[in-house]
Amino acid sequence: MDMTSIHSPEDGRPKHECGVCGIFDHEDAAKLAYFGLYALQHRGQESAGIVASDGKKVSIHKDMGLVPEIFSESILQGLPGSMAMGHVRYSTTGASNVINTQPLMVTHKGCTLAVAHNGNLVNSLELRQDLEEKGSIFQTSMDSEVVLHLMARTTHLGLERALWESFSCLKGAYSILLMTEDTLVAVRDPGGFRPLCLGKLTNGGWVVASETCALDLVEAEYVRDIEPGEILIINKDEMRSIYPWPKQKTSFCIFEQVYFARPDSDIFGINVYQSRKRMGEIMAREYRVEGDFVMPFPDSGNYAALGFSQASGIPLEMGMIRNHYVGRTFIEPTQSMRDFNVRVKLNPVRSLLKGKRVIIVEDSIIRGTTGRSRVKALREAGAKEVHMLVSCPPTRHACYYGIDFPSSDQLIAAQHSVEETAAHLGLDSLYYLSVEGMVEATGLTADDFCLACFNGCYPVEPDRNFRKDALE
Repeated sequence: MDMTSIHSPEDGRPKHECGVCGIFDHEDAAKLAYFGLYALQHRGQESAGIVASDGKKVSIHKDMGLVPEIFSESILQGLPGSMAMGHVRYSTTGASNVINTQPLMVTHKGCTLAVAHNGNLVNSLELRQDLEEKGSIFQTSMDSEVVLHLMARTTHLGLERALWESFSCLKGAYSILLMTEDTLVAVRDPGGFRPLCLGKLTNGGWVVASETCALDLVEAEYVRDIEPGEILIINKDEMRSIYPWPKQKTSFCIFEQVYFARPDSDIFGINVYQSRKRMGEIMAREYRVEGDFVMPFPDSGNYAALGFSQASGIPLEMGMIRNHYVGRTFIEPTQSMRDFNVRVKLNPVRSLLKGKRVIIVEDSIIRGTTGRSRVKALREAGAKEVHMLVSCPPTRHACYYGIDFPSSDQLIAAQHSVEETAAHLGLDSLYYLSVEGMVEATGLTADDFCLACFNGCYPVEPDRNFRKDALE
């Protein structure tokens, strides 16, 4: 993550860190990595990159933009080899710089090493300072670059020992891919904050990806998740795992289930579609709300809305229609075109809404800026009452593990009561799913998850300088 500048996204929605995909032993490795990144595009829309190796020469291409904007057939043909690794990075309103795109790649003592990282290292500032004092020169502001410098200092010990020594120094959330000329390495932190899975290609090759939806697109069979605390090493001779850390309690990020992951993925062994639908069903059990119909704001609340509708018996309607062809940039509207950014993405169905009691199901409320504009649009379209149910508890605490809401003063639930938040959004009523209900929907237990954004209990305490920097 870029620690020089952390900003709130303009639309008020949380932004994820990134996604990774690695391919081993396939003649079209770069092309398969491309398709894997295409499936993971929802995890990052700022930049993307692919590095590939033919066993001797390592090639790389990366740039700002979406995956299909960056890669063409000719560019992919210029990334030869049977091994490749790709990365998509999330979008911010600042620190958008091509130098911070991943994978990061260096050559040290004649050997090439590349890294692609999903997560956040909470001791990166201290490690960086220590490495700089010992002579390291950093080229980016990414915490991922720390990994390269740690590895470079220990490569003389051999790859396995270098991995052991380097990753033992790290604290935080990370699902990381590393690549040399002939080896692919997957690493997941001991808490398992971020997802990472292993799949097998039809030709016998391997795929490692952030989500199972990437396996589906390249027709790979899901084998298993990379275990929390596992370092998996894949080369032409063998596949083996090492475990540098003592076994710890898992800290799966429950926001993957609530919001981030694609609904067709299985995350932490749980189908996302089904868990989101169950969140809606449990909300219907926890709250009785009277209304004429239930609706989501597409596409975030779709599956919880479906579950709530089926469990409550209140019909489901699509009261707002999404424009699927909105680009990342467009001509600025005139001064008189109020709330253009909201209306260009979602537009109300006026004849459906007029005079109706509407129940909105949302997956989260972070800053409240988007929700307020959308509720206003429903009112202007003639809705008589507007109620909202949120399929997670109030988000009141900063996240230091790879989600872009770093400061509690940016979180509406940390600053206002539920009643005040409802008034701010222009709602007749507002209800949040309980922590217990949210966890129940996953089929796991509260002990399996990181719930820090809801309860402030951090499984890995950030170093003081990291916490201070993240909040500024």
